[in-house]
Amino acid sequence: MELALLIPYPDIGTVAFRIGPVAIRWYALAYVVGLMLAWWYVRRVAEKPLPKLMAKRDVDDLLMWATLGVVFGGRLGYVIFYKPGYYIDNLGEVLSLWRGGMSFHGGMLGVILAAILFARARKLNIFSVGDMCACAAPIGLFLGRLANFVNGELWGRATDASWAMIFPDPRSGGVPRHPSQLYEAFLEGFVLFVLLFLLLRYTRARTRPGELGGIFLMGYAVARIVSELFREPDAHLGFLFAGATMGQLLSVPMFLIGLYFVIRARRKAALPT
Repeated sequence: MELALLIPYPDIGTVAFRIGPVAIRWYALAYVVGLMLAWWYVRRVAEKPLPKLMAKRDVDDLLMWATLGVVFGGRLGYVIFYKPGYYIDNLGEVLSLWRGGMSFHGGMLGVILAAILFARARKLNIFSVGDMCACAAPIGLFLGRLANFVNGELWGRATDASWAMIFPDPRSGGVPRHPSQLYEAFLEGFVLFVLLFLLLRYTRARTRPGELGGIFLMGYAVARIVSELFREPDAHLGFLFAGATMGQLLSVPMFLIGLYFVIRARRKAALPT
């Protein structure tokens, strides 16, 4: 394939803007904006009439709990799932967030733990709190994957497709690759958000605690498994069991747990409306 036919990679750089000597990077900005938009969205959902799941004050406080969960969970998930050997020998770098390395599956577990602790502290329905978090989560996923693309990281597998790109990082080998970050942004972010929005607005899923959260887990698992078919595996891990990637293997139990939540929610009595 002629290189002239490739779509040029928009090399924007990793820094969004600077405030004096402080550099604000796209990835950090994606986290901040994603959390704020998620907070705004959950607040709007909480305004809806019965069933009343959370008060606005609860939503405001949940933001802090979720922020801690996603940051520390995402970091520890990366340490445990992707580079345990390295960090055992370099314990001092475990919390070096500025050096990069976050795991969605770890961040999800962190948010789940934060939601459980928050719901118990406020005597709220744990599954309803989880549903609200799940409906907003695709917003952060969408922005996070766009930040991955802007950073030129987590690129796709080599391909001769006409929409392929050559990423500037020399570790990519200088060959045309799938812009898999954009595939993930579309599937994990846009498609999943629209699906949950439609279910929230036009079905009784809202009245069955745990159903929306379960659908999110299942939907994300499917989106991640599909998108990983185009994404280059982490160099230090490669392909694992039966040619699957770490992201795909972690998504299998996620799908099964989500399926359990959906079945459980539909067997329980619905909340009154």
